[in-house]
Amino acid sequence: MSGSDLLFEHVADYPGDPILTLNEVFREDTRPHKVNLGVGVYLDDTGQLPLMAAVREAERRILGRAAPKPYLPMSGNAEYRLAVQALIFGPESDVVRQGRVATIQTVGGSGALRLGGDFLKVAYPESDVWVSDPTWDNHRGLLGGCGFRIRAYPYYDELTGGFDAERMLAILDKMPAQSIVLLHACCHNPTGVDPTDEQWSAIVEVLARRRLIPFVDMAYQGFGRGLHEDARLLEILTDKGVSFLVANSFSKNLSLYGERCGALSVVCADAAQAKRVLGQLQAAVRRNYSSPPAHGALIVAEVLCDAALRQEWIAELGSMRERITAMRTGLRHALEALRPDDDFAFITRQRGMFSYTGLNATQVNKLKNDSAIYLLRSGRACMTGLIPSNLQRVAKAMADVFPAPSLQTY
Repeated sequence: MSGSDLLFEHVADYPGDPILTLNEVFREDTRPHKVNLGVGVYLDDTGQLPLMAAVREAERRILGRAAPKPYLPMSGNAEYRLAVQALIFGPESDVVRQGRVATIQTVGGSGALRLGGDFLKVAYPESDVWVSDPTWDNHRGLLGGCGFRIRAYPYYDELTGGFDAERMLAILDKMPAQSIVLLHACCHNPTGVDPTDEQWSAIVEVLARRRLIPFVDMAYQGFGRGLHEDARLLEILTDKGVSFLVANSFSKNLSLYGERCGALSVVCADAAQAKRVLGQLQAAVRRNYSSPPAHGALIVAEVLCDAALRQEWIAELGSMRERITAMRTGLRHALEALRPDDDFAFITRQRGMFSYTGLNATQVNKLKNDSAIYLLRSGRACMTGLIPSNLQRVAKAMADVFPAPSLQTY
């Protein structure tokens, strides 16, 4: 064997991503009534990924114009970036009008998190990143890959199935200044548990007083309470005068998963800071992929900047949100009918696509093996995998695997 044959002999196997690997196993399952509650995408009542009518019309217009396809600037599509700012901060926001926000188009929300992490690692190389316990698995991978030490703050209360505000605030109040705190703006992944507006205000007060650096992940805007309501944390931060970063995505709320449409916005103290920050973000993009893809940004800008398309999109998004709520309500009532001594109210208190069911890894495995129902090992279930035709069967299978008593402490 030559030396070149041994060049990559030391490279380790990749164990796989737990979510993507689960989806691969699901696809290979030949049982006809299988149900995927592990997938992290919105599905309609027929179990299909929807093409939103506003997106279809926007794309029809774009293709009809048959324009050339040049490289975008490093910062991305200018109209897209302005539309992002108006959507997440509000069209009348002071920070936008004063030019205090540096916004850059990114390769999805994941790209925004990574770009923000790379920027912060240069600006604050000694800081740690704090994530909620639990959090989306890839938060650790993306930000740990930037070279940060990842630490966890308390978030989820297993006894109540809710938010552990007291313990989170206590840990925040002990963090060193300039610690980076990753926050889920809404529809917390994986638990579905969100702070109230009053709790967010208390959290922001501690962030400001301790001079911590908030990094907000807003991947599900519109899936919780509504577009404006789901961005309430950003409003509280700006009202308090806090500088922060926010990563947002259009994968879910415009069903543009494969187009990789995201953005990173950095709120600064003044316009001069924002200009310098934007320059550094552009430099980071140039060192990485030079410029973002064009087509998805054109679709997003067309929808958000055309009054009729925007209203059509908002109505469609509202219907998607209502479907998720209906599946939550249906699952709760079905479980309570099957197990009347147990309390499943936590299912409807949680918001967005995901629910922490309280099922453990053994019970999740039993659901997969016995009933072809797939959840993550943590017990996280995607509510959009529930449809009217499978809801009762899923509830019956779940009710059968919960021990007695099951979730009475919730």
